[in-house]
Amino acid sequence: MTPPASNPNLFAALRAAFPQDLDSVAVETAGGGAEPLHYTWRDLDRATAMMANLLASLKLPKGARVAVQVEKSVEAMVLYLATLRAGYVFLPLNTAYQSAEIEYFVGNAEPAVMVCTRANFGWISKIAFKAGTRHVFTLDDDRTGSLLERAAHCSDRHEVAPVAADDLAAILYTSGTTGRSKGAMLTHDNLLSNARMLKDYWGWRPGDVLIHALPIFHVHGLFVALHGALLNGSRMIWLGKFDPKLVVQKMPEATVFMGVPTLYVRMLAEPGLTREAVRNMRLFLAGSAPLLIETFNEWKDRTGHTIVERYGMSETAMLTSNPYAADARYGGQDERRGGTVGFPLPGVQLRVQGDDGTPLAVGEIGNIQVAGPNVFKGYWRMPEKTREEFTADGFFKTGDVGKIDGRGYVTIVGRSKDLIISGGYNVYPAEIEGYINELPGVAESALVGVPHPDFGEVGVAVVIPKPGATLEADAIIATLKSRLANFKIPKRCFVVNELPRNTMGKVQKNLLRDQHKGLFAGK
Repeated sequence: MTPPASNPNLFAALRAAFPQDLDSVAVETAGGGAEPLHYTWRDLDRATAMMANLLASLKLPKGARVAVQVEKSVEAMVLYLATLRAGYVFLPLNTAYQSAEIEYFVGNAEPAVMVCTRANFGWISKIAFKAGTRHVFTLDDDRTGSLLERAAHCSDRHEVAPVAADDLAAILYTSGTTGRSKGAMLTHDNLLSNARMLKDYWGWRPGDVLIHALPIFHVHGLFVALHGALLNGSRMIWLGKFDPKLVVQKMPEATVFMGVPTLYVRMLAEPGLTREAVRNMRLFLAGSAPLLIETFNEWKDRTGHTIVERYGMSETAMLTSNPYAADARYGGQDERRGGTVGFPLPGVQLRVQGDDGTPLAVGEIGNIQVAGPNVFKGYWRMPEKTREEFTADGFFKTGDVGKIDGRGYVTIVGRSKDLIISGGYNVYPAEIEGYINELPGVAESALVGVPHPDFGEVGVAVVIPKPGATLEADAIIATLKSRLANFKIPKRCFVVNELPRNTMGKVQKNLLRDQHKGLFAGK
């Protein structure tokens, strides 16, 4: 089924893909020590209607933002779908974010509604009310909270709110290498066009079952995995948190798994990961961080399956993918090549250009730029930054550096600026350095990424004290832990007298990376 042309609401398309038997299981929970819960498609339809009616009863203005920082649960997923259904804008926030970060996001996005855990209600509600947010609800992963209590009194029938294809569906905050986070504005058409294309490209089929073990506050878990299963009418095995042993145990019941490289590393440590365990699996996908060739090869040897690595961004959803089946655009090739992110996806234009904007030849390394229906509308309330990040002919400057070989495969060879990807999460040195530099006694700091066997990369902070000041490395890290998400915390900190600089006075981070690159070798 396809949604009516008159209403391009993403939820309308997802709802149209529900199977005819609404009483069949849509989501089954696993893990957490509790008995599994089963949600039918009818449950999802009714619950999203009730929650959408609650939002509608608040008389929110058009385009109102609903900011959400809660633990992963089926009810949290329902809240996302209900926000779409009601025609509002969903703003997911990493559960690790602390007060300084939440204060910035709420102040910048000015959400009309904030949803948080009961444990965080005290401090989050103060921030939200101060910023002008009128409605703050709670939602916990044990099916409790004021959001559900209020929604329980609402009707379970709701007509999907009409939207335009170009209306915002979500805002995802993605930090830059300079300054604070930027809100990437994604439209209903951005997300729906990408989901439909991936459904075909990755060969989603009747009977597919997805193990959903990713967080739902970023593109990978919220859009790629969730939209894929819903648009295919596929059952999901839902894990609140990733548990490698449990995932391996559940694989005989499933056909599709999506994960960041760290998850594959941890599953490879499980003795239960055998060819028998994955006998019914059809597709393993990896993204959000580079997949080491050692992991790629070991997974293939151990399971007989070749991981499909792909590449995307908060601003664009998915851009490229190694082929699931033969891709006619590239000579019918179907090889999944380790160390590459495959081909540009159908509808995506991808090019590699030099710093001066000139096209580069096959195999030459340069700046990756993209265009397509999946590319975001721009940065929230940052028109100048938006203009900077697009070329005159409408291509988005990804900030990534890569190359395209003679067979059309794209390889990401690095990242412009100093972005660190740790365990699949983006860590932007400029943001962390800003917090370190505010600490008493700190003159300057530099954060660099170094290789780590589990997380791929981790941050190492190098700090210069002010004259006469005494700094303790462990104390700096402890202070940061009280202010920032754990994935942003440097794994090591060094206090030094000076930083290496070039003749222009710029810190030579490449020298720092070389100096500390062996810190975690062999661990």
